[in-house]
Amino acid sequence: MTKRRDFLKSTAGAGAACGLLTTPLALYAAETGQPSAQPFPQTPGLTKYVAEFVSNTKYEDIPADVIELGKKSILDGIGLALSGSKAETAGLIQSYGNEFACATGGSTVIGTSFKLPLRFAALANGVAIHVDDFDDTQLAAAKDRVYGLLVHPTVPVLPAAFGLAETTGKGGKDFMLAYHLGVEVETKIAEAISPRHYEDGFHSTGTCGVFGGTVACAKLRGFDTAHIVTSFAIAASHSAGLRENFGTMMKSFQAGHAAESGVVATDFAALGWTGADQILEAPRGFFHAYGGTYDPAAIQNKLGNPWTFARPGISIKPFPSGSLTHPGMTEMLRLIRAEHIKAADVEQVEVGTNHNLPNALIRHQPKDGLQAKFSMEFCMAILLVDGKAGLGQFTEAVVNRPDVQQMIRRVRFYVDREAEAAGYDRMTTIIKIHLKNGRTISGRADFGKGSPTNPMSFDEVAEKFRSCAEFAGWPAAKTNSIVDAVRNLERAPDIRSLAALCSK
Repeated sequence: MTKRRDFLKSTAGAGAACGLLTTPLALYAAETGQPSAQPFPQTPGLTKYVAEFVSNTKYEDIPADVIELGKKSILDGIGLALSGSKAETAGLIQSYGNEFACATGGSTVIGTSFKLPLRFAALANGVAIHVDDFDDTQLAAAKDRVYGLLVHPTVPVLPAAFGLAETTGKGGKDFMLAYHLGVEVETKIAEAISPRHYEDGFHSTGTCGVFGGTVACAKLRGFDTAHIVTSFAIAASHSAGLRENFGTMMKSFQAGHAAESGVVATDFAALGWTGADQILEAPRGFFHAYGGTYDPAAIQNKLGNPWTFARPGISIKPFPSGSLTHPGMTEMLRLIRAEHIKAADVEQVEVGTNHNLPNALIRHQPKDGLQAKFSMEFCMAILLVDGKAGLGQFTEAVVNRPDVQQMIRRVRFYVDREAEAAGYDRMTTIIKIHLKNGRTISGRADFGKGSPTNPMSFDEVAEKFRSCAEFAGWPAAKTNSIVDAVRNLERAPDIRSLAALCSK
């Protein structure tokens, strides 16, 4: 026994001497040049503060401009659920859910005649919204946070809120209140957690988004503070998602799972299930386990102050690809149109960014539509070859076209010093198009179309919605009625009227 203790002691000493026992946070600090890790923040009562905010906030507390911004994302999410109902994943989800299908009393699977128990409808609609990677994106506020790499805020919240509002006959104001609270909580949690969370491989939409779906359901169920706290504890144990799954069906599954988990968490809390009461801030809680540390100032007393929709804002996507491609795509499309660039005239394209973009856009030689969404090379190439990048371009057939593959090989995607120095609170993309005649055309963008600096109007979002509905083969009369219903959502006495427009 003595020899064993001596061996373990000497091994530990050797490990410490070699840095083997360095904490993950310290390693992150060393690799990124960030200051050394500080002691884990002590913020007792943080979970309770969040729960009280959810319990106490009323519809009238949400600023009118925030309500209007939310309507754009709600309309966008419904449109993406319609287009996503045509994806391969939709058929697989339906096959899985057949044994759970409801003749009556279920929740609508948008874009179908199918009804499922609430949790499975939330999963199905969440997968559909996210499968094309065309849904809205949270923007980071602090310079040490990675811009665009937080959460897709609507997908974990909308399916859960929509399904529960439908099955309980809630009105438009109740639905929007639940939606806004869910988005506000999940985005502030994502902003607060250490950047290491995303850097090390967690998919924030799955991990932080689970709290958004939970908040929406808890509010619609009328939970008091204690039941909301318990719901958070249950939700935290559902938190999941890994970035290695980007470019596969699992990415959208992780988003749908977050919405489903919000339903499950509140189901069990309503039954009397128990859980920890400091799940966010405890030394063995969410922030420590998933991030190593967090910034309490990003969440404590910040809920609704300001609302994330108002500042720093939510970005709505103009292209069905990873948001990190969008500044470059916006600028590339501008250059193509302004300079009348033809694919046949291009010798090479250089695309320089900070190091966070290649860390997420990991598919350099894509072979199918899902991989193409995480390929800067494809996104640049398809704009040059087709002059557009819509849902019809992100397919296996298009990705593997000889002309597209040839252009992909002409795109060099690299880390640029100027883009790196610009900071991580933007997605600086520097483009150089080298033409065969020796001319070079250059451009730079920090933000893409649809971001708060270059926002889409409600009418522009409605046009995107109509294109998604058309892709799904949705009747024009229903399409226009959905647009009108969302535009006037606060007047809806019962969300089931909107649900009927979204089902066959």
